[in-house]
Amino acid sequence: MNDIRRTILWVIFGFSLVLLWDKWQIHNGRKPTFFPTPEVTAQAPAETVGTDTGLPAASANPAATANASNVPGTAAADTAAPAAAREKLTVASDLLRLTFDSEGASLVGAELLKYADQDDKTKAIKLLDESANRVYVAQTGLIGGNFPTHKTAMTLKPGPRELADGQNELNVVFESPDLGGVKLVKTWTLKRGDYAIGLKQEVVNTGSAAVNPQLYLQLTRDGNKPPGESSFYSTFTGPAVYTEAKKYHKVDFKDIENGKTDSVDKSADNGYVAMVQHYFASAWLLPQGTQRDIYVRKAGSNLYSVGEITHLGEIAPGQSKSIDARLFVGPQIEKTLESIAPGLELVKDYGWVTILAKPLYWLLDKLHSFIGNWGWSIVALVLLLKIAFYWLNAKAYSSMAKMKAINPRIMEMRERLKDKPQQMQQEMMRIYREEKVNPMGGCFPIVIQIPVFIALYWVLLSSVEIRNAPWIGWIHDLSVPDPFFILPVLMTLSSLLQTALNPAPPDPMQAKMMWIMPLMFSVMFFFFPAGLVLYWLTNNVLSIAQQWIINTRMGVPPQFNLPKFK
Repeated sequence: MNDIRRTILWVIFGFSLVLLWDKWQIHNGRKPTFFPTPEVTAQAPAETVGTDTGLPAASANPAATANASNVPGTAAADTAAPAAAREKLTVASDLLRLTFDSEGASLVGAELLKYADQDDKTKAIKLLDESANRVYVAQTGLIGGNFPTHKTAMTLKPGPRELADGQNELNVVFESPDLGGVKLVKTWTLKRGDYAIGLKQEVVNTGSAAVNPQLYLQLTRDGNKPPGESSFYSTFTGPAVYTEAKKYHKVDFKDIENGKTDSVDKSADNGYVAMVQHYFASAWLLPQGTQRDIYVRKAGSNLYSVGEITHLGEIAPGQSKSIDARLFVGPQIEKTLESIAPGLELVKDYGWVTILAKPLYWLLDKLHSFIGNWGWSIVALVLLLKIAFYWLNAKAYSSMAKMKAINPRIMEMRERLKDKPQQMQQEMMRIYREEKVNPMGGCFPIVIQIPVFIALYWVLLSSVEIRNAPWIGWIHDLSVPDPFFILPVLMTLSSLLQTALNPAPPDPMQAKMMWIMPLMFSVMFFFFPAGLVLYWLTNNVLSIAQQWIINTRMGVPPQFNLPKFK
């Protein structure tokens, strides 16, 4: 029964990993590894309106695919502004280097100065970008008439372009021409130490009749995976919507293609819309209590938008209305996100293990505040978890030790009664009763710990703090694979050592499986981030030490059972 129990555990564990991996690939819009389905072909973002825009025609009208009931009247088509020289402006704070396009005063570039690019450590990572290979931009404008949109040429007002020493705030102001009796003034505000960029939009009625415009804020990006993301494992990339009613919802690009966006609220007076990728996110934040319509839609060939539309109400001639919003562009640091807006920390998505992952991250962060090294913090966290589960593990290893002690009797009995299976089963149960051994006693304590270690896996995979964080010697970045594969090799050896410490199953096929399974699963760790492999290696080493100590105390000296595949 001991070998059957171990085989069952390995099979369940292996099949679960296969299913999880396949569902993970599908969930992130990629082709399944083990159970292929017909692939949806997506074109690169090349079909644009002219070579100078970099954006599809559909994106000029964000209300076109929103619920008709949420958009009064007919939205205007692209608005052509008077000819003006189009220019791009770069401004910088202590955290961000931003690029604005005078066409619509859109944010078309954002570099995070505190985070290096994975391919070129001398450069800052570029989150927002509008180039030949990528489209990821933040846009705003007016609908409900022939009003300024994000396609309207706007004028930049003079002012400083960099946050000076001792200065805490930098304003960048754009002004549109009169269109449809309306002028739109956008004031972008960068603040020192803040990834949330302020945006005040003032709508001025310059005509002789009242107007009733609506303001939209949207994020548009291509459906390609972020540069530098591993092809072996992936995290979610795409739009997300949060409201107090329906909470946090991710929307796959494939679901947008198929029109399956009913999971998100269509209107609310709270929450945010966001674009999420591994480690980083952007999000539009309107003031709480501001009514808005929410849309997620396809914006062109391999381009997708998520946005909000808010009704400004009637504006009389000569009057103006303004609305303040914020655009978060930055890393998924939980404490930072929590301080910016309710629910924004959920863009760092732990999935179904959130209830366990959040306290584990909190503990890891506290350990790092004392230790100062993320690698050693991971080791310390795993050590604390092993201490917390010591009693459960002791129960499991004690049960395994008892099984190991009586294993010679079991094997002798099996050989003696191999032609009498019914009598063999009865004799086996008699031995278990006499020795007071539960053949499944080692399973339950281990099974109930699995969700905790899955949660820790997601904490380490999702935490941007691990990115570019060194550990010791050759490990200069815990978020990428070990460059010399030392940790994966040690992890593989530790898994094989654990197998060797267990009694060899009498069935040759089971014996082969007991050795092949660890080798199969160890292959994945050669492509996993070093931080994840370090956590698993630490867990293996501590488990081996505990098993060795418990076996010795129970009078079952550890012995190595090497494979016999003849």
